[in-house]
Amino acid sequence: MVKGSQKIVAVDQGIPIIDMSQERSRMSMQIVKACETLGFFKVVNHGVDQTIISRMEQESINFFAKPVHEKKSVKSANQPFRYGFRDIGLNGDSGEVEYLLFHTNDPDFRSKLSFRSAVNCYIEAVRQLAHEILELTAEGLGVPPHTFSRLISSVDSDSILRVNHYPPSDQIFGGATLSDKSVSLTRVGFGEHTDPQILTVLRSNSIGGLQVSNPDGMWVPVSPDPSAFCVNVGDLLQVMTNGRFISVRHRALTSEKESRLSTAYFAGPPLQATIGPLQAMVTTINQPRLYKTFTWSEYKKLTYSLRLEDNRLHMFRTCKGLDDP
Repeated sequence: MVKGSQKIVAVDQGIPIIDMSQERSRMSMQIVKACETLGFFKVVNHGVDQTIISRMEQESINFFAKPVHEKKSVKSANQPFRYGFRDIGLNGDSGEVEYLLFHTNDPDFRSKLSFRSAVNCYIEAVRQLAHEILELTAEGLGVPPHTFSRLISSVDSDSILRVNHYPPSDQIFGGATLSDKSVSLTRVGFGEHTDPQILTVLRSNSIGGLQVSNPDGMWVPVSPDPSAFCVNVGDLLQVMTNGRFISVRHRALTSEKESRLSTAYFAGPPLQATIGPLQAMVTTINQPRLYKTFTWSEYKKLTYSLRLEDNRLHMFRTCKGLDDP
C-alpha cells in the first residue's frame, strides 16, 4: 500500500520532453541537462516504427491473458530470465505485478515464445534508440564518440528486456487475490528502486502509474504517453559521470480498474566490462573521484544480493559516509 507520508507533486512536474527530430547539438545539451537535474526524461519523434511498438504490445497482452499454467511453462536455464509474478528479485521483494524477462543475447530463450519475431524486432529498435541517446550524451559531455554506446553494442552486452503487467488492484489471477480490498486500492506494483544498468528505455500503454523521485525527495507522477519513450539514468552511468548524472529512484503504482503494461529495455555492458569514473569527469578541483572501479559482474552480483530499495552505489564510494550526489 502507498505510504501517505510520501508527498506527491503535480503530474510531469519538472520532467523534460526532448524532441529527437530537432538539431543534434541542441538535443545533446538537453539530454545532459535532464540527466544532471532529474536523471529522467521523455523522448518524442524517436523514430521507432509504431508498427513494431503496437505488435509488441498486442503480443504481450495476449501472453498475459493466457492461463497461469501456460505462462509458467516459459522457462530458461538462467533463472533470473523467466516469467514470474509477485516476486521481484531473489531477496523477498514482491509487488502487484507479473512479468516476462528476456536476455537480449539469448535467442534460445526467445525462440520458445510464439511471439519471438515481435520481441526480436522490438529489442533491435529500442537498442538503436538507446545507442543514439548514449551517442548524444557523449557529445553533450564532450567525451569521445562511442564512450557509452560501445558498451551496449558489444555482442556480449548484458542487456535485458522486461515486460511488466500490472493487473487492476482488485483483480484476482492465479487463484490468489493480489490486493487486500479492505485497504486502499492504490498500491505499489513495483517498489522504489534505481536501475543498476547504464540506461533504461521504457514505454507503457495509456494507463498511468510510473512515478519518479525529484531532487527534493517528492514523487512526480509521469503521465502515460504511448507515443513517447521514457529514459532514465542507471547506476553505471552515474558512476561513469562521477556523480554528475543522477540514477533516479522510481516506482510503479497499480490502477484500481485498468491493467497497465510497461516494457523496459535495460541497456547493460558485458559482464567483464570495467566501470569507473571517466577521467574527463574527474578534472575539476571541487569534484574528486567519487567511485572506485569495478566490473559490471561484481556490481550485478551485489545488486542481486540486496533488497530492491537498498542503496548499492554507496558501497563503491571512495569516501565512505558521504551521501550520493
